[in-house]
Amino acid sequence: MTTSNATLTVGEARARYFAEAGFPPDGGYAAKFVQLGKLGPVPFGFPNSNSRRKAVALHDLHHVLTGYKTDWTGEAEISAFEIASGCGRMWFAWYINLQGMLMGWLVDPGATWRAWVRGRYSRNLYLEGYSEALLREPVQALRQRLGLDRPAPAPSARDYASYAFWGGLALVDAAVTLSALALPIAGVLKLFLRG
Repeated sequence: MTTSNATLTVGEARARYFAEAGFPPDGGYAAKFVQLGKLGPVPFGFPNSNSRRKAVALHDLHHVLTGYKTDWTGEAEISAFEIASGCGRMWFAWYINLQGMLMGWLVDPGATWRAWVRGRYSRNLYLEGYSEALLREPVQALRQRLGLDRPAPAPSARDYASYAFWGGLALVDAAVTLSALALPIAGVLKLFLRG
């Protein structure tokens, strides 16, 4: 988070975050489909479910409050932070963050670990939920309320054990996801190889 963001309301800082990240002014929350990229002319992604919309609205606020970017490292950091501080009943957040944390091991393991420790000693907004009142709060006040205004202490043995446990779940999550995708991917490859 930049120093100038500290003087803004959460809503103003989120608008700035959307603009800097190249997101639509509404964050794209109402879109029916989340496009991750294209394979030639064919877009690939997934439907924008209500579960995702609820989780992403808070996830974006966490980006604003933590200062983690939307590049590969930043997404790994925010994933580790959110898992460590808890995603409440937001199943989509648990699911996607486990994958993001695993990705962090590849792109920047040190940053992912530091974000994990930070999450263990602070809170996030998943239990509180999204509200318009939240957008009117000053960024600095909300950072203080969530414990994001101070550095994390040195990691403890419990932090290491927790990271190992959730890392194991991230590996299981990835294995289940890849297994579920194996048949459709094999079918598509078979179609392309025939032609």
